Amino acid sequence: MTSRRELLKALGALPLLGGCATGGVTSPANFTPSGSPLRRVKASRERVIRTIAGLRPFRRNGFRVSRERRGAKSLIHNYGHGGGGITLSWGTSSLAVELAGAGNGRDCAVIGAGAMGLTTARLAQDRGWNVRIYSKDLPPDTTSNVAGGQWSPTSVYEEEFVTPAFRGQFERAMKIAYRHFQNLVGPRYGVRWISNYNLSGESTENNFQHSYPDFYPQLRELERHEHPFPVDHVRHYDTMLVEPAVFLPAVMRDFFSAGGEIRRREFASAEDILTLEEDCIFNCTGIGSRTLFGDEMLIPVKGQLSFLLPQEEVDYNILGNGGLYMFPRSDGILLGGTYEPGEWSLEPDPEATLRIIDGHRAFFTAMQDPWA
Repeated sequence: MTSRRELLKALGALPLLGGCATGGVTSPANFTPSGSPLRRVKASRERVIRTIAGLRPFRRNGFRVSRERRGAKSLIHNYGHGGGGITLSWGTSSLAVELAGAGNGRDCAVIGAGAMGLTTARLAQDRGWNVRIYSKDLPPDTTSNVAGGQWSPTSVYEEEFVTPAFRGQFERAMKIAYRHFQNLVGPRYGVRWISNYNLSGESTENNFQHSYPDFYPQLRELERHEHPFPVDHVRHYDTMLVEPAVFLPAVMRDFFSAGGEIRRREFASAEDILTLEEDCIFNCTGIGSRTLFGDEMLIPVKGQLSFLLPQEEVDYNILGNGGLYMFPRSDGILLGGTYEPGEWSLEPDPEATLRIIDGHRAFFTAMQDPWA
């Protein structure tokens, strides 16, 4: 027998029949193309649970994946991914491990335990290497833990500085990473598909999604009557959302299960790294490579995030809202909106915090939500 509670729940799941508090009726504009309801985020200063800042390791000419010999050592670089670190992790790590070849039971070292270090270590294990990670910091204290986690390889380079060779690396890494993350969708790795609403208003001829449509399913341009947001033009597409607090520990567990070892160690210079006993060394130190290897193309780009109390009913991303963005994660509603090249401080800016929160509050207050 169906209970009253079950019946009410079933009726509530019928969006075209359900009325809102003011007597209105929901329409397709209140749902994602996959059928999830578009609910309002409760953005307010009182709901903030934490504010953090991190440094993206950005290179104008794109990430560096290359191999060099230093005496008897083979040094393989994998760093400088800007805002696409988690996104490209499995991809550029695959390229880096290819440069090392098959391990055949030999030992190698990985420097760094963020997204690049952990994925490089796992893929090296799969190719027969015995892997030891050396790192000053481990999750949850790495730069990767501060990432938003949306799968989209943007803010990785500046167009006028990249070469055709880099472009080939980038597109191959993007393809590998996109496929690899699809294999990880589910609660174990904290990866799920999600709708994105981009409010930037760029023309279809001048945006990343239309340049690479195969990586953005359900890509479509929406007119004002096709969405509930207080703007005229919106672009929709699906991506994967990767939760660092779930993903990074899961990959680290896989690393340990495959026989890996981690040693806490801080390096002062490249020469210090070359004293390691392993002959093959993967450099995944991110922004640290500027000091360790003298890469002056590598600069920090500070990003600041505030988290609100979680809202289970919110299941879509917002981007391009005056430079602001919102990702709903299990650990809270992530609100972002800063991009500060050359800034090394890890201290959150109180003024930026208020701008981010108040900007989102104004946006979502004006959003249509027939269930509110």
